[in-house]
Amino acid sequence: MVKALIFDCDGVLADTERYGHLPAFNQTFAEFGLPVRWDEQEYGRKLAIGGGKERMSSLLTPQFVAAAGLPPDPAGQAEAVAAWHRRKTEIYTAMVAAGDLPARPGIARLAEQAHAAGWLLAVASTSAEPSVRAVLEHAVGPDRARDFTVLAGDIVPRKKPAPDIYLLALDRLGLAPHDAVVVEDSHNGLAAAVAAGIACVVTVNDYTADEDFTGAAFVVDSLGEPDAAPVTVLANDSPASPGAYVTLADLEAVLAEKDGR
Repeated sequence: MVKALIFDCDGVLADTERYGHLPAFNQTFAEFGLPVRWDEQEYGRKLAIGGGKERMSSLLTPQFVAAAGLPPDPAGQAEAVAAWHRRKTEIYTAMVAAGDLPARPGIARLAEQAHAAGWLLAVASTSAEPSVRAVLEHAVGPDRARDFTVLAGDIVPRKKPAPDIYLLALDRLGLAPHDAVVVEDSHNGLAAAVAAGIACVVTVNDYTADEDFTGAAFVVDSLGEPDAAPVTVLANDSPASPGAYVTLADLEAVLAEKDGR
């Protein structure tokens, strides 16, 4: 049976939000002379909105439009947001290329093990595709990154928590929902995977640790590594038994339950 391991990008492959996206947004705002700067708390609230352009668009109140001297028409505002987002993506991609955002534990290890076992690999993210590819290559290496199907950005009309990106992933991979397992870090990502019928493992980060992960197969604070401190299992509603670190056998157990075996 062909299986697939599908990763979200931001917060899963690397700790990108606090140390990557947030400073890139704020540098962009400064370069364009926009009267806004997001602190960590405000950005944490913005993470409830799927997609960078969508987060930027949430700024467009009448007061902000006037203060920033933006065009009054929706088309002109959309062009402005697109320009901001292009520049933000450039800044963020340069940060990734410089090695400023190290991969989270367990990503490269599990990708290697899954590939060796004949699993298909994919990334499904609402972030811009250049950003996703940059993070992926840094996390697993350029050679292994070529084995991934990458689905990112505006490739679907509705972003997470809608299931569209994961339904598209299944279609591209040619698999049924019970043949795949998703690794996510947020409630929105979990909701998208569950709505698509795919089992989901959650690895939390500082921004998402307190979110509701009802419906996850299991929840850990990290995927872990054999030579590092053991992971903390925050919840487990599956036959898997994660130990000091999450293994491919744990993901196999999640899939076996989903497949009814």
